[in-house]
Amino acid sequence: MANYHYDEAGNMAAYFVISVLVIILLPLTFSSLASVSSKRPELDSGCQCTPCVQRRADVRRHQRGSLLRPKFTRKALFITVGWAAVAFLSFKAAHAEIENKVYNPFEILEISTGATEKEIKSRFKELSRLFHPDKVKPTINETIEDIANRFVDITKAYKSLTDETIRRNWELFGHPDGRQEVSMGIALPKWVIEGKNNIWVLGVYGILFGGALPTLVGRWWFGNRQKTKDGINAKTAAAFFKALTDNSGMKEVIGALGQAYRWETTWAGTAVGLEELEKQIAEKMGDQWREVKDLVAPSGKCEGTEQRALVLLYAHFLRLNISNEALKQEQAKLLLQAPMLLNALLGISAARSWLSPTLMVMRLHAHVTQALLPGKTVAPQAQLPGFDGDADASEGKDLASFISRLEDEGDIRITEARKAVEGWSRLDVVDMSFKVIGERLVTPSSIVFLLVKLRLRQPLQSDTPSSVSEKSAKAIREDREKDDKFLNSRKDAEDMEGATPVWAHAPHWPGLRKPGWWLVLADDKSNRIVVPPMKISDVPASSPGKERDYRSYKLQFQAPPNVGLFTWKVYLVSDTLVGEESCQGTFVLKIDDISALNAEEQTAEDEISDPEEDSLAGQMAAMRGGAVKRTDESSSDEEQHGDDSSDSD
Repeated sequence: MANYHYDEAGNMAAYFVISVLVIILLPLTFSSLASVSSKRPELDSGCQCTPCVQRRADVRRHQRGSLLRPKFTRKALFITVGWAAVAFLSFKAAHAEIENKVYNPFEILEISTGATEKEIKSRFKELSRLFHPDKVKPTINETIEDIANRFVDITKAYKSLTDETIRRNWELFGHPDGRQEVSMGIALPKWVIEGKNNIWVLGVYGILFGGALPTLVGRWWFGNRQKTKDGINAKTAAAFFKALTDNSGMKEVIGALGQAYRWETTWAGTAVGLEELEKQIAEKMGDQWREVKDLVAPSGKCEGTEQRALVLLYAHFLRLNISNEALKQEQAKLLLQAPMLLNALLGISAARSWLSPTLMVMRLHAHVTQALLPGKTVAPQAQLPGFDGDADASEGKDLASFISRLEDEGDIRITEARKAVEGWSRLDVVDMSFKVIGERLVTPSSIVFLLVKLRLRQPLQSDTPSSVSEKSAKAIREDREKDDKFLNSRKDAEDMEGATPVWAHAPHWPGLRKPGWWLVLADDKSNRIVVPPMKISDVPASSPGKERDYRSYKLQFQAPPNVGLFTWKVYLVSDTLVGEESCQGTFVLKIDDISALNAEEQTAEDEISDPEEDSLAGQMAAMRGGAVKRTDESSSDEEQHGDDSSDSD
């Protein structure tokens, strides 16, 4: 018969809690250690102007924290508290008294298991003289009952080894007194199942499993349903979809971005200093500020979340100083959220194949990064340290000439300006061509690759990098082999060895920013993009002493089904620097008829493209008006082959 008892002391429950905590804490700890031990981004590379260096130092300080203000995350706090609980419970379990202990008379008499009967009797007499109740006086730590119980245990142990009946009980049942009740512990305190506490226990279970758990699951489920694959709210995506047209300009794009913050941000507390900021913006922009607010709120009431976000966004564009620390943090949060919203807006525009709004969204990325007011012509020097957005755009777009003029005038801003220009990311197109794997010509509906070879070049760089046409025949042949290998791979960018991230010149951006570009293949005449744009990053810097100092990128698409010449344009738009945009105009794709191929190429093409008439693929091709291989031709070939075989026999 089993005797059940509850864990009043909490010893058994400690083992259960330790097991659960260890199962949860181990993977969390390993993942945290892996993220900490992973290589942090190198912050010393990139622009070396003082504002950019200070910005990267602030980012490093924020990532590492400080001794007085260490950086704690919820995950780190949970792991620390969890392991502390494991240590406490382990200490408690290690020092707990063991109730269900196996009876061992040899251990009680403190003799070895191979002791003889003479040694057992001698040891019992010795212990009797030491621990007999008449010879031991009670102390503070030991009462009369403890002394008597100890002597009873010694006597039972002696009889278990000498008396035949008692020894048989011990050998059969593990105890000198014979069969004992089986004691099984339940790792729950007794008060949990007591009748007077039933209502409270059931209430706690009801709150946890009937309220808290469904609430968490519901919030997760419905929260995911409200988000698109781009990570924005579904209402934001709907607003983007309605706000854009095929001829949308920069104002419409900014209006769509301003509307998004209605659902994407939640502000806490009062905005101290927001009215003063809006007054400064209205003084600088005049009627343009009213037009922007009308675009964001067509009803004429731009207030609440939209107004707050729009004021902070344009305060960034105009580079206004914000004295309130809370507003600064809100502005930084808003700016760091802008790329995700703009990427979602770009995806909607590209899905409709609209060229104009697609380019405007791309250009707005750079305006947000450099804190320059969009919608007006901006001089390149406005992005240099010491210059503002009101720099004269008529001074020219050649930064090298501008730096030379500053040196001649002895301008005190020349040192920082030169550092910024030396870290400038200007894209240099080495080569650009259309390629079809295994074919000389581009035929209708074939898979075409736009192969682009790019590198970075500083505006002050005087030496001219070598082009592909200036290489030797051997180097050109090796480059072709590498290009063919790259085209046959599944990667959009060629592998580069030893590439390190280079941070862009972005002194007004509240985080780290790598230079990036969008590759757009478009048809200006119809205001359409031919293929969705491709994001390009990690472009290597030009190195005149290196034979292959560029990186190849490919954009895959299907050729038009018609024969002819298609005049397109290739845009390379920067997402970090305003005005750093390259347009390769009149880029011609020639689609040749299959008859332009030689006989062997045509035969191979026919074998691949012409299905048999009796097959399902042949019937589908015939319905579309395509070429099929007729059954009578194949049967005549088989009959002719059979006749030849019989003649030979």
